[in-house]
Amino acid sequence: CCVLLLLLLLEGSGSPGTPPPPRGPWAEEQRAVPEGEPWGRARYEAVKKHLGAVGALSKQYWQYVACKVWQKGCEEEEREREERESSPMPSWGFPLVGQDYLEILSAWYCSFGKCCETGDCRIINNITGLEADLSGQLHGQHLAKEVVVRALQGFLQSPRPQKALVLSFHGWSGTGKNFVARLVASHLYRDGLKSECVRVFISLLHFPHHNYVDSYKAQLQRQLSETLRHCRQALFIFDEAEKLHSGLLDAIRPFMAHHHSKGQGDHHRSIFLFLSNLGGNTINEVALDFWRAGRAREEISMELLEQQLQLELQEAAEDSYALRHLLRENLIDFVVPFLPLEYQHVKLCARDAFLARGLPYTEATLDQVAQMMVFVPKEEKLFSAQGCKSVPQRINYFLP
Repeated sequence: CCVLLLLLLLEGSGSPGTPPPPRGPWAEEQRAVPEGEPWGRARYEAVKKHLGAVGALSKQYWQYVACKVWQKGCEEEEREREERESSPMPSWGFPLVGQDYLEILSAWYCSFGKCCETGDCRIINNITGLEADLSGQLHGQHLAKEVVVRALQGFLQSPRPQKALVLSFHGWSGTGKNFVARLVASHLYRDGLKSECVRVFISLLHFPHHNYVDSYKAQLQRQLSETLRHCRQALFIFDEAEKLHSGLLDAIRPFMAHHHSKGQGDHHRSIFLFLSNLGGNTINEVALDFWRAGRAREEISMELLEQQLQLELQEAAEDSYALRHLLRENLIDFVVPFLPLEYQHVKLCARDAFLARGLPYTEATLDQVAQMMVFVPKEEKLFSAQGCKSVPQRINYFLP
């Protein structure tokens, strides 16, 4: 099968208008053989010689594929290539079209398989797609959309970043922090959250007991190191970051800090996302003040909100010790606020949930879903207390 594939590749290696190569001994020996007459010795030797050449070429192609796709055997392939180039005798070479087919084969394999040890083949960094999905699927978060896209775009365009990119997401539950983190993963990596270059840590799940902080710290440091060693670009997501024990900072800090070694640029191309409910009250108060003043929430500026938000984070309780130190050490590049969601935003979330499951809906149905949510403050009933968190489950009540 491999030999047939190689022969097909070789057949297409010529280009239009290229004269055929001169006929060699094979053509001379390819005379007619009377029916029933056995092959002569010369004919047998010629066939044996050329089958051996095809076999050698098959091995050569296989080494090329293994090097290009799995990053294995590259030293042997390079050594044999140098020997072929330095040899005075002509030898089989890679036809240009054959190389094109092998590149297509490599791309095809990488579309569903693990194509190289470093995982670089499956990094896509589709910022245009991320921006489009944030605009179409993230509701009521004009600040988060702008900050996340600009931060990632600037970081990925930098040829040698001086530190990891660190974003800290803040806001009430259900406002879109985890949703944005998933979108970031799916637009930076073909495998999304399943990528070997993406690691998700949930504080109360992965680090629940303070008595085992030293053990957690060693495990966390090992996982971060291994991921960065195998991935040219890594994404680390820390959910419930306000519950992250301060002792774990010693494991995380070295991977986020500034570095000045010229050879470490790729090693430190990593992105950290910290997701926290801290600061939600401050964000909500600003949004409520704008509503009471008759101003649109889209008028809320990053400068106004970030200043007040950082003040609250600096004065936060002891359980947020980790985030507070990250801010003081200037390791967090962008604080990303998520505004509370209003009635119309909940309806949009309900619409998206129906569409995602291919279910029909009406405006009346969307209103019914939104009316099932609890809205605060008690007087204004303006913001959804759970954001859009339980909306996908609530549409089950309206299934036929």
